[in-house]
Amino acid sequence: QAQQGKFLSDVENELEELAVTIAQAKKMVELIKGAATKERERVEKLFAEASQVLATFQKEVMGFIEDGERSMLGEAEADLRWKEERRAKLAQRKQNLENVPSTDTVYFLQEFQALKVAMEENLSPPLSFQKELNFTKCTQAVGAMKDVLSTTCKNQWNQLQGKGIDGLNCQEMEEGDSSSQDRQSSSWSRLWAPKHARLRVAFIIDLDSDTADKFIQLFGTKGAKRVLCPIPYPESPTRFINCEQVLGLNLMNRGNYYWEVELIDGWVSIGVIAEDFDPREAYNHGRLGRNDRSCCLQWNGQNYVAWFGGFECTIQQPFFHTIGVFLEYSEKALTFYGVKDSKMTCLQQLKVSPSAKGKADPFQNKINRQFASLFSCKLKPAFFLESVDAHLQIGPLKKDCVSVLKRR
Repeated sequence: QAQQGKFLSDVENELEELAVTIAQAKKMVELIKGAATKERERVEKLFAEASQVLATFQKEVMGFIEDGERSMLGEAEADLRWKEERRAKLAQRKQNLENVPSTDTVYFLQEFQALKVAMEENLSPPLSFQKELNFTKCTQAVGAMKDVLSTTCKNQWNQLQGKGIDGLNCQEMEEGDSSSQDRQSSSWSRLWAPKHARLRVAFIIDLDSDTADKFIQLFGTKGAKRVLCPIPYPESPTRFINCEQVLGLNLMNRGNYYWEVELIDGWVSIGVIAEDFDPREAYNHGRLGRNDRSCCLQWNGQNYVAWFGGFECTIQQPFFHTIGVFLEYSEKALTFYGVKDSKMTCLQQLKVSPSAKGKADPFQNKINRQFASLFSCKLKPAFFLESVDAHLQIGPLKKDCVSVLKRR
């Protein structure tokens, strides 16, 4: 009986504990349902707003095309009517002249003079088509918007799945003792990076619109193109005013960073610059690599050229659409790669080298004397669009390339 009583008591306790946990489980179920419902409602609202934005943009672009078509078509049709009327008039005068009897000299002279006057009439003014440039670039603008939207959707989906770009964690790092900055990182950042981490590899770059020169048009935060007509950007103390340059928002001050840039068109320079560089510097000194506070890899239409402190080094390599940039603070090195099919070709590494060759090479000699001091600064990704219509796009990263750099 004593055993039965103890058993029943244990069962009773178990039932009470289950009742408590069931109540808690029900609350958790309701909490999850409620949170999911609210999140679903917010998402549906945001998708509806996004659809409205796209619909408005589509309406504006189609209206722009229709206005351009109407203006150009009106001018072209008027020119066509004038030419048809002139042809009919000349044909009639010619027929009248041919029908004059050979004996009627007076009538022949009258018709000949009428034909001559008709031939000497002023021609119609040439077609101007002032709106042709904008009218025929709508596809380019919408295509750029579509590419930005597609890339953004892909990146956000990867983040929702716990991935970074191309399935990589965006802040994968090598293990090590965490510094005070790591310990102060936000709870959101800790969701995406190991607790003991400090050296970044894959690096996400967003272009800073407050630094863009007025002749640079930005496409979201990933694309930039040099244009002929200045863009009325608001005043900003960080905006370049003499060079067609733009910086990334992101700061780099320790660890390793890797990003990739697609060269779409024109002459483009890619590099890094000190955060405190004065954007009001004159053109000759303000360009990337023409001072001691920045360095870059330039594509000039024929060759790649590395620049630092006003010194250059021409690189004999074929053109690559994708350029990888690997910045290593610990090594005080900056390496540029040509990337194709996830394979990396080293184009140039900027790093102090005490070898005898450096003493005979003005570019390497400049690197040896002053390049290391650049790493005492906080650096930012920097881009110089040198030619009109020069166009670049940031990323996305090649997974294999990041894996190779992580193993170094």
